[in-house]
Amino acid sequence: MTDRIPALSDFRRIVIKVGSALLVDSSRGKVRLAWLTSLAEDIGALHRAGKEIMVVSSGAIALGRTVLGLPKGPLKLEDSQAAAAVGQIALARTWATALGHEDITAGQILLTLGDTEERRRYLNARSTLGRLMEHRAVPVINENDTVATSEIRYGDNDRLAARVATMASADLLVLLSDIDGLYTAPPATNPEAEHIPVVPRISAEIEGMAGAAGSELSRGGMRTKIEAGKIATAAGTHMVIASGHGKNPLRTIAEGGRCTWFLTGATPARARKAWIGGALEPRGVLHLDAGAVAALHRGASLLPAGVSRIEGAFERGDAVLMRGPDGAEIGRGLVAYDSDHAERIIRRSTAEIETILGVPGRAEMVHRDDMVVGAP
Repeated sequence: MTDRIPALSDFRRIVIKVGSALLVDSSRGKVRLAWLTSLAEDIGALHRAGKEIMVVSSGAIALGRTVLGLPKGPLKLEDSQAAAAVGQIALARTWATALGHEDITAGQILLTLGDTEERRRYLNARSTLGRLMEHRAVPVINENDTVATSEIRYGDNDRLAARVATMASADLLVLLSDIDGLYTAPPATNPEAEHIPVVPRISAEIEGMAGAAGSELSRGGMRTKIEAGKIATAAGTHMVIASGHGKNPLRTIAEGGRCTWFLTGATPARARKAWIGGALEPRGVLHLDAGAVAALHRGASLLPAGVSRIEGAFERGDAVLMRGPDGAEIGRGLVAYDSDHAERIIRRSTAEIETILGVPGRAEMVHRDDMVVGAP
């Protein structure tokens, strides 16, 4: 894509972030069911068109505090956690019902900061998201506010949504907001503020345009949305900020409604390959036989049978070097096994893994999506 304004139909895997202020009527503490039904219709249309959809949804605390009768205003940590515990049930049921009307299965995933920052947990979460979408389910993701504290939380779902988008290699992140995009100044206080339809690159000037403050129910402001954009675009994910106040907000975007597109020159796959190839310190070495080297150059994954020996102590998700029979570096990748397990299954067929380890294992030692291979 160039700096032209994209279309929703351009994208295959889409993350949609929905804030509390859109989902929950603050005066009643109830879900805006008519609005959610219209959003589910939009998701259903994309889903039927073959798109893979993920939803990052706030609202658990807002719903739970109503059920528990907690007062308006800031809550103590333990009250927030209690409200989240009650509200997560209501939120999951609400999404399951709404998507069910579109013949879509919903799956709930609760994440903490560590799930997107610690590599082993990151890979587990990425694998779960991928498998749900293989089954054509729509993951509904929220921060696990029942256990998160101020020290170990994101604090806003804009950045969480960006991390989910990068973790799942989504090519678009949609932030549905109470504002229809980025302006040169906060439009609520500056009548001269101008709307910006496309941001080719997030510069210092763009960051300076971001205002602060959110609504009573939302912890995010424009500043967190710009930070989300930096995370997303660096990983090859385009982002769009659009108003979610009207019904069918995704259809409105598709029909050219006012919004702001943040563009990236990369793709998720290319950005991920660059990260694997240059940003990670290798923790070990996998020595491959000639057959495995030839298979990698054909675009295949690395199977345990093709590994002749290993060096180093590494954990699942660590970066490793891959070397051929002559010792030359073939590439780098994220290994799917700890070194002690890897040692036990090298030179063995995939069918033997469960017998050797006592549990079903991954077929690949390094999946092709998790490696960078040099030219033959």
